[in-house]
Amino acid sequence: MDALLRNGFNGCIWAPGDEGYDTARLSWHRTIDPRPALVAEAADAWDVLAAVDSAREQGLPFAVQSTGHGTVAPADGALLLKTSRLSSVDIDPEHQVARVGAGARWDDVITAAARHGLAPLSGTGSVGVAGYTLGGGVGWLSRKYGFAADSLRRVELVTADARPVVASPTENPDLFWALRGGGGNFGVVTSLELRLYPVDRLWGGMAFYAIERAADTIAYYREWALAEPDEMTTALMLVRMPPDPAVPEPIRGKRVLAIRALYLGTLGDAEWVLEPLLDAAGPPLAGGFRPMSFPETATIAGPPPPSAAVRQHIDLFGHLPDDLIDTLLDSAVDGIEIRHWGGAMARTSPDSGPVGHRHVPFSVVAGARYGDPSDRDPVDSTMDTLVSRMSPYATGGTFLNFLTDTSRTPSAYTTEDYRRLLEVKRAWDPDNFFSHNHNIAAVSAVTR
Repeated sequence: MDALLRNGFNGCIWAPGDEGYDTARLSWHRTIDPRPALVAEAADAWDVLAAVDSAREQGLPFAVQSTGHGTVAPADGALLLKTSRLSSVDIDPEHQVARVGAGARWDDVITAAARHGLAPLSGTGSVGVAGYTLGGGVGWLSRKYGFAADSLRRVELVTADARPVVASPTENPDLFWALRGGGGNFGVVTSLELRLYPVDRLWGGMAFYAIERAADTIAYYREWALAEPDEMTTALMLVRMPPDPAVPEPIRGKRVLAIRALYLGTLGDAEWVLEPLLDAAGPPLAGGFRPMSFPETATIAGPPPPSAAVRQHIDLFGHLPDDLIDTLLDSAVDGIEIRHWGGAMARTSPDSGPVGHRHVPFSVVAGARYGDPSDRDPVDSTMDTLVSRMSPYATGGTFLNFLTDTSRTPSAYTTEDYRRLLEVKRAWDPDNFFSHNHNIAAVSAVTR
């Protein structure tokens, strides 16, 4: 703490035993129970530099957290820097650009941009902009406009040797390339500049269907999705609904099929595109679709989930064979999402960042909540069985934002991109100061 204060840190500081330490140290992912040596909440960009300098001076490991949704490694014994107060949002409607602080959440950007008929390539509103974008970022408009990392124009950050630098297509272009999908391996971001996109008419929602229709619907979806226009974004889910009085009676406490969709365009076009898939699913039991504004897309998936201990797994698939569909339907996992990617995400340009596996059309993300965090065996056993049965059909690739297993970090990239990321890492952080993350330097050679 003395080193932080000596270096001019202006924000809040918590040490073990201080009131507020136990709240400040936790991430959204409660599967992780970190015990940092110190928690420091930056008040401005200078504090970020002071924190990096202080951790180096004291020989402490270093970790960064905004909302904690992307936390994958415990900051035990580290100086944990929180950037949540760096939450400024400035919209430039003329140039269709958002300039945001590292602690901004998507809710803030979405609301500010919507006043000008614009939208970011955002994720769930409660998620932090920085971690989501650095990890690639896939959202409702990504099939039309690409990954959030593709919309990044400029980054201000503090490097491992406590220097403030700028990364852009013309300033430190190697670093700029790595930041657009390489995660938090190269510095602490203090601000980002992102492209915004015009959004006029939207039509979307989520509807629930009988689980008995799931096999036929998924089989239909695997062909239908490959032809859906870039303006349409869809996913199918197999989900066990809670026995909560707030849940509509027809689906309360039941396992159901859900279809989630958003169309960027007119109501008539949207209905024409989606109708064959809805016909395959049969009569809806609850939910539905309607015209909406971009801020209203947050209602499609319901309110953001509270912090929880959750086991999550992602695999990518080139196709969805019948045996894989049977495997998903047989599983007792709480929730499974089948998502179609493609569109603008599948198209690359010479300056595309290292978001990997753009050509793969489907992902399956499975999640299960630990009912008793002290007894994880039942959930782990169920998930392990599902993962083992899915594995023969998977490509072996993953996507960084949905990945929680740090041993699989290289699988989020193509072999060529991973080698290049290692080179950038060695150039900008040769001592691996930024290591409490999906650490690229943790593997010295590509073995996939």
